[in-house]
Amino acid sequence: MKKHLLLAVVDLGSNSFRLESGFFVGNDFHSTAYVKQNLRLGASLEPERGLSAEAMQQGWDCLRDFGVRLRSLGVDRACAVATQTLREASNGQIFIDRGSELLGVPIQLISGEQEADFIYRGVVAQLPAGSQRRLVMDLGGRSTELALGQGLQAHTLASYPLGSVVWTARFFADGRLTAPAFERAYQAACAVLQPAAARFIPNTWDCAYASAGTASAVRDVLEAHHRPADVITRQDVLWLQEQLLRCEHIHNLVLPGLRADRAPVVAGGLSVLLAVFDTLGLEAMLPAQGALRLGVLHGLQQQA
Repeated sequence: MKKHLLLAVVDLGSNSFRLESGFFVGNDFHSTAYVKQNLRLGASLEPERGLSAEAMQQGWDCLRDFGVRLRSLGVDRACAVATQTLREASNGQIFIDRGSELLGVPIQLISGEQEADFIYRGVVAQLPAGSQRRLVMDLGGRSTELALGQGLQAHTLASYPLGSVVWTARFFADGRLTAPAFERAYQAACAVLQPAAARFIPNTWDCAYASAGTASAVRDVLEAHHRPADVITRQDVLWLQEQLLRCEHIHNLVLPGLRADRAPVVAGGLSVLLAVFDTLGLEAMLPAQGALRLGVLHGLQQQA
Protein backbone atom coordinates (compact mmCIF):
# COMPACT_ATOMS: atom_id res chain seq x y z
CA MET A 1 0.00 0.00 0.00
CA LYS A 2 1.32 3.43 -0.94
CA LYS A 3 2.26 5.52 2.09
CA HIS A 4 0.67 8.96 2.21
CA LEU A 5 3.01 11.89 2.73
CA LEU A 6 2.39 13.21 6.25
CA LEU A 7 2.50 17.02 6.23
CA ALA A 8 2.33 19.62 8.97
CA VAL A 9 1.92 23.38 9.15
CA VAL A 10 2.39 25.79 12.05
CA ASP A 11 0.50 29.08 11.68
CA LEU A 12 1.76 31.90 13.91
CA GLY A 13 -1.32 34.11 13.79
CA SER A 14 -2.02 37.36 15.61
CA ASN A 15 -4.78 35.79 17.70
CA SER A 16 -3.58 32.19 18.03
CA PHE A 17 -0.84 29.73 17.12
CA ARG A 18 -2.02 26.54 15.44
CA LEU A 19 -0.44 23.27 14.44
CA GLU A 20 -2.13 20.91 12.03
CA SER A 21 -0.91 17.71 10.41
CA GLY A 22 -2.42 15.30 7.93
CA PHE A 23 -2.24 13.90 4.45
CA PHE A 24 -3.86 14.35 1.06
CA VAL A 25 -5.85 11.78 -0.85
CA GLY A 26 -6.22 13.41 -4.22
CA ASN A 27 -7.28 16.97 -3.43
CA ASP A 28 -8.89 16.07 -0.09
CA PHE A 29 -6.94 16.77 3.08
CA HIS A 30 -7.33 14.38 6.00
CA SER A 31 -6.31 15.95 9.30
CA THR A 32 -4.54 13.71 11.83
CA ALA A 33 -3.74 16.26 14.54
CA TYR A 34 -4.77 19.80 15.40
CA VAL A 35 -3.59 21.98 18.28
CA LYS A 36 -4.52 25.60 18.95
CA GLN A 37 -3.19 28.01 21.55
CA ASN A 38 -4.95 31.36 22.02
CA LEU A 39 -2.02 33.69 22.71
CA ARG A 40 -3.34 36.99 21.27
CA LEU A 41 0.22 37.91 20.39
CA GLY A 42 -1.13 40.78 18.30
CA ALA A 43 -2.61 42.45 21.37
CA SER A 44 0.80 42.67 23.03
CA LEU A 45 2.51 45.01 20.56
CA GLU A 46 3.83 47.97 22.52
CA PRO A 47 3.71 51.61 21.33
CA GLU A 48 7.18 51.33 19.80
CA ARG A 49 5.81 48.31 17.89
CA GLY A 50 7.79 45.69 19.80
CA LEU A 51 6.43 42.53 21.38
CA SER A 52 6.55 42.54 25.16
CA ALA A 53 9.02 40.20 26.86
CA GLU A 54 6.12 38.29 28.44
CA ALA A 55 4.38 37.79 25.10
CA MET A 56 7.58 36.60 23.45
CA GLN A 57 8.18 34.06 26.21
CA GLN A 58 4.61 32.75 25.98
CA GLY A 59 5.01 32.40 22.23
CA TRP A 60 8.33 30.59 22.59
CA ASP A 61 6.86 28.24 25.20
CA CYS A 62 4.06 27.39 22.77
CA LEU A 63 6.51 26.78 19.92
CA ARG A 64 8.63 24.54 22.15
CA ASP A 65 5.53 22.45 22.87
CA PHE A 66 4.63 22.39 19.18
CA GLY A 67 8.16 21.20 18.37
CA VAL A 68 7.77 18.27 20.76
CA ARG A 69 4.42 17.44 19.16
CA LEU A 70 5.85 17.66 15.64
CA ARG A 71 8.65 15.25 16.46
CA SER A 72 6.21 12.81 18.04
CA LEU A 73 4.03 12.90 14.93
CA GLY A 74 6.91 11.90 12.68
CA VAL A 75 5.84 14.14 9.80
CA ASP A 76 7.58 13.88 6.43
CA ARG A 77 7.49 17.60 5.69
CA ALA A 78 6.65 20.63 7.82
CA CYS A 79 6.37 24.37 7.31
CA ALA A 80 5.82 27.31 9.66
CA VAL A 81 4.56 30.73 8.64
CA ALA A 82 4.35 34.03 10.52
CA THR A 83 1.95 36.81 9.58
CA GLN A 84 0.95 40.39 10.42
CA THR A 85 1.98 40.72 14.06
CA LEU A 86 5.51 39.58 13.30
CA ARG A 87 5.57 41.69 10.14
CA GLU A 88 4.91 44.74 12.33
CA ALA A 89 6.96 43.96 15.42
CA SER A 90 10.32 45.71 15.64
CA ASN A 91 11.70 42.65 17.46
CA GLY A 92 9.90 40.17 15.21
CA GLN A 93 13.09 38.70 13.76
CA ILE A 94 14.42 38.01 17.26
CA PHE A 95 11.21 36.14 18.02
CA ILE A 96 11.37 34.22 14.74
CA ASP A 97 15.02 33.20 15.12
CA ARG A 98 14.55 31.79 18.62
CA GLY A 99 11.14 30.35 17.75
CA SER A 100 12.61 28.46 14.79
CA GLU A 101 15.17 26.82 17.08
CA LEU A 102 12.50 25.76 19.57
CA LEU A 103 10.10 24.52 16.91
CA GLY A 104 12.76 22.69 14.93
CA VAL A 105 11.35 24.13 11.70
CA PRO A 106 12.39 27.42 10.05
CA ILE A 107 9.64 30.02 10.46
CA GLN A 108 8.94 31.93 7.25
CA LEU A 109 7.76 35.53 7.56
CA ILE A 110 5.37 35.80 4.63
CA SER A 111 4.18 39.04 3.05
CA GLY A 112 0.57 40.16 3.13
CA GLU A 113 0.13 39.27 -0.54
CA GLN A 114 1.66 35.82 -0.01
CA GLU A 115 -0.75 35.32 2.87
CA ALA A 116 -3.70 36.34 0.67
CA ASP A 117 -2.53 33.91 -2.02
CA PHE A 118 -2.30 31.00 0.44
CA ILE A 119 -5.71 31.90 1.85
CA TYR A 120 -7.31 31.95 -1.59
CA ARG A 121 -5.81 28.56 -2.44
CA GLY A 122 -6.94 27.09 0.86
CA VAL A 123 -10.51 28.34 0.53
CA VAL A 124 -11.12 27.42 -3.11
CA ALA A 125 -9.61 23.96 -2.55
CA GLN A 126 -12.65 23.25 -0.36
CA LEU A 127 -15.10 24.39 -3.03
CA PRO A 128 -16.43 22.49 -6.04
CA ALA A 129 -14.19 22.82 -9.09
CA GLY A 130 -15.40 25.41 -11.58
CA SER A 131 -14.66 28.59 -13.46
CA GLN A 132 -16.46 30.92 -11.06
CA ARG A 133 -14.80 34.24 -10.27
CA ARG A 134 -14.34 34.16 -6.51
CA LEU A 135 -13.64 36.89 -4.00
CA VAL A 136 -12.14 35.61 -0.74
CA MET A 137 -11.84 37.69 2.44
CA ASP A 138 -9.97 36.56 5.54
CA LEU A 139 -10.42 38.77 8.61
CA GLY A 140 -7.68 37.91 11.08
CA GLY A 141 -6.38 39.40 14.31
CA ARG A 142 -4.23 42.22 12.90
CA SER A 143 -4.74 42.01 9.14
CA THR A 144 -7.47 41.47 6.59
CA GLU A 145 -6.63 39.76 3.31
CA LEU A 146 -8.57 40.01 0.06
CA ALA A 147 -8.04 37.82 -2.98
CA LEU A 148 -9.87 37.69 -6.28
CA GLY A 149 -9.38 34.91 -8.76
CA GLN A 150 -10.83 32.28 -11.03
CA GLY A 151 -10.53 28.57 -10.45
CA LEU A 152 -7.43 27.88 -8.37
CA GLN A 153 -5.56 30.98 -9.53
CA ALA A 154 -5.77 34.32 -7.74
CA HIS A 155 -4.98 37.39 -9.83
CA THR A 156 -5.60 40.26 -7.39
CA LEU A 157 -4.14 40.08 -3.89
CA ALA A 158 -4.08 42.60 -1.06
CA SER A 159 -3.55 42.81 2.69
CA TYR A 160 -4.66 45.61 5.01
CA PRO A 161 -3.42 46.23 8.58
CA LEU A 162 -6.67 45.90 10.51
CA GLY A 163 -8.37 43.02 12.25
CA SER A 164 -10.34 41.82 15.25
CA VAL A 165 -7.55 41.99 17.85
CA VAL A 166 -6.04 45.35 16.94
CA TRP A 167 -9.42 47.05 16.31
CA THR A 168 -10.85 45.82 19.62
CA ALA A 169 -7.75 47.06 21.45
CA ARG A 170 -7.89 50.42 19.69
CA PHE A 171 -11.59 51.25 19.86
CA PHE A 172 -12.95 49.13 22.74
CA ALA A 173 -9.99 49.32 25.12
CA ASP A 174 -12.23 50.16 28.08
CA GLY A 175 -14.48 47.20 27.31
CA ARG A 176 -17.57 49.36 26.79
CA LEU A 177 -19.75 48.40 23.84
CA THR A 178 -21.36 51.64 22.70
CA ALA A 179 -22.78 52.94 19.43
CA PRO A 180 -20.19 55.76 19.20
CA ALA A 181 -17.34 53.27 19.69
CA PHE A 182 -18.69 51.05 16.92
CA GLU A 183 -19.09 54.06 14.64
CA ARG A 184 -15.50 55.21 15.25
CA ALA A 185 -14.19 51.70 14.64
CA TYR A 186 -16.26 51.36 11.46
CA GLN A 187 -15.19 54.73 10.03
CA ALA A 188 -11.52 54.04 10.76
CA ALA A 189 -11.79 50.63 9.08
CA CYS A 190 -13.40 52.20 6.01
CA ALA A 191 -10.50 54.64 5.79
CA VAL A 192 -7.91 51.85 5.86
CA LEU A 193 -9.86 49.79 3.33
CA GLN A 194 -10.52 52.70 0.96
CA PRO A 195 -7.80 51.61 -1.55
CA ALA A 196 -9.55 48.25 -1.89
CA ALA A 197 -12.52 49.89 -3.59
CA ALA A 198 -10.41 50.60 -6.69
CA ARG A 199 -8.86 47.12 -6.80
CA PHE A 200 -11.88 44.95 -6.01
CA ILE A 201 -14.66 46.35 -8.14
CA PRO A 202 -18.25 45.09 -7.69
CA ASN A 203 -19.52 42.73 -10.38
CA THR A 204 -16.02 41.39 -11.11
CA TRP A 205 -16.77 38.27 -9.05
CA ASP A 206 -19.56 35.72 -9.03
CA CYS A 207 -19.45 34.84 -5.35
CA ALA A 208 -17.81 36.22 -2.20
CA TYR A 209 -16.48 34.11 0.67
CA ALA A 210 -15.56 35.03 4.26
CA SER A 211 -13.06 32.97 6.25
CA ALA A 212 -11.30 33.15 9.65
CA GLY A 213 -12.50 33.76 13.19
CA THR A 214 -14.92 36.67 12.93
CA ALA A 215 -16.84 35.07 10.05
CA SER A 216 -16.98 31.79 11.98
CA ALA A 217 -18.21 33.63 15.09
CA VAL A 218 -21.00 35.31 13.13
CA ARG A 219 -22.04 32.01 11.56
CA ASP A 220 -22.07 30.21 14.93
CA VAL A 221 -24.18 32.90 16.61
CA LEU A 222 -26.65 32.99 13.72
CA GLU A 223 -27.02 29.23 13.91
CA ALA A 224 -27.51 29.27 17.69
CA HIS A 225 -30.27 31.87 17.26
CA HIS A 226 -31.99 29.76 14.58
CA ARG A 227 -31.21 32.25 11.86
CA PRO A 228 -29.96 31.16 8.40
CA ALA A 229 -26.22 30.52 8.80
CA ASP A 230 -25.22 29.33 5.34
CA VAL A 231 -24.78 32.94 4.27
CA ILE A 232 -23.74 36.09 6.16
CA THR A 233 -25.58 39.22 5.12
CA ARG A 234 -24.91 42.85 5.92
CA GLN A 235 -28.11 42.83 7.97
CA ASP A 236 -26.81 39.86 9.96
CA VAL A 237 -23.72 41.87 10.92
CA LEU A 238 -25.87 44.81 12.03
CA TRP A 239 -28.13 42.45 13.98
CA LEU A 240 -25.15 40.95 15.83
CA GLN A 241 -23.77 44.40 16.54
CA GLU A 242 -27.10 45.24 18.18
CA GLN A 243 -26.79 42.14 20.39
CA LEU A 244 -23.36 43.34 21.50
CA LEU A 245 -24.70 46.82 22.28
CA ARG A 246 -27.33 45.28 24.54
CA CYS A 247 -24.56 43.55 26.53
CA GLU A 248 -22.97 47.01 27.13
CA HIS A 249 -19.55 45.62 28.14
CA ILE A 250 -17.20 42.94 26.82
CA HIS A 251 -17.22 41.28 30.26
CA ASN A 252 -20.99 40.80 29.91
CA LEU A 253 -20.70 39.37 26.42
CA VAL A 254 -22.37 35.97 26.67
CA LEU A 255 -24.39 35.03 23.60
CA PRO A 256 -25.59 31.59 22.49
CA GLY A 257 -23.10 30.31 19.92
CA LEU A 258 -20.33 32.80 20.76
CA ARG A 259 -17.28 30.95 21.98
CA ALA A 260 -15.50 32.29 25.05
CA ASP A 261 -12.20 32.69 23.16
CA ARG A 262 -13.84 34.81 20.46
CA ALA A 263 -15.93 37.07 22.70
CA PRO A 264 -13.06 39.41 23.75
CA VAL A 265 -12.26 40.43 20.14
CA VAL A 266 -15.56 40.11 18.29
CA ALA A 267 -16.47 43.82 18.60
CA GLY A 268 -13.45 44.92 16.60
CA GLY A 269 -13.98 42.10 14.13
CA LEU A 270 -17.60 43.07 13.48
CA SER A 271 -16.60 46.69 12.87
CA VAL A 272 -14.06 45.63 10.25
CA LEU A 273 -16.46 43.13 8.70
CA LEU A 274 -19.13 45.79 8.22
CA ALA A 275 -16.52 48.09 6.64
CA VAL A 276 -15.57 45.33 4.19
CA PHE A 277 -19.22 44.87 3.22
CA ASP A 278 -19.69 48.58 2.57
CA THR A 279 -16.33 49.29 0.93
CA LEU A 280 -16.82 46.49 -1.60
CA GLY A 281 -20.56 47.00 -2.04
CA LEU A 282 -21.42 43.54 -0.71
CA GLU A 283 -24.75 42.39 0.59
CA ALA A 284 -23.84 38.79 1.40
CA MET A 285 -20.84 36.50 1.85
CA LEU A 286 -20.62 32.75 2.23
CA PRO A 287 -18.76 31.42 5.29
CA ALA A 288 -15.74 29.48 4.07
CA GLN A 289 -13.46 26.75 5.40
CA GLY A 290 -9.81 26.22 4.55
CA ALA A 291 -7.82 29.44 4.44
CA LEU A 292 -4.13 29.90 5.28
CA ARG A 293 -3.17 26.54 6.78
CA LEU A 294 -4.75 24.52 4.01
CA GLY A 295 -3.18 26.75 1.37
CA VAL A 296 0.27 26.22 2.90
CA LEU A 297 -0.35 22.46 3.08
CA HIS A 298 -1.23 22.39 -0.62
CA GLY A 299 2.04 24.17 -1.30
CA LEU A 300 3.93 21.52 0.71
CA GLN A 301 2.22 18.75 -1.24
CA GLN A 302 3.19 20.32 -4.54
CA GLN A 303 6.85 20.32 -3.50
CA ALA A 304 6.82 16.52 -3.38
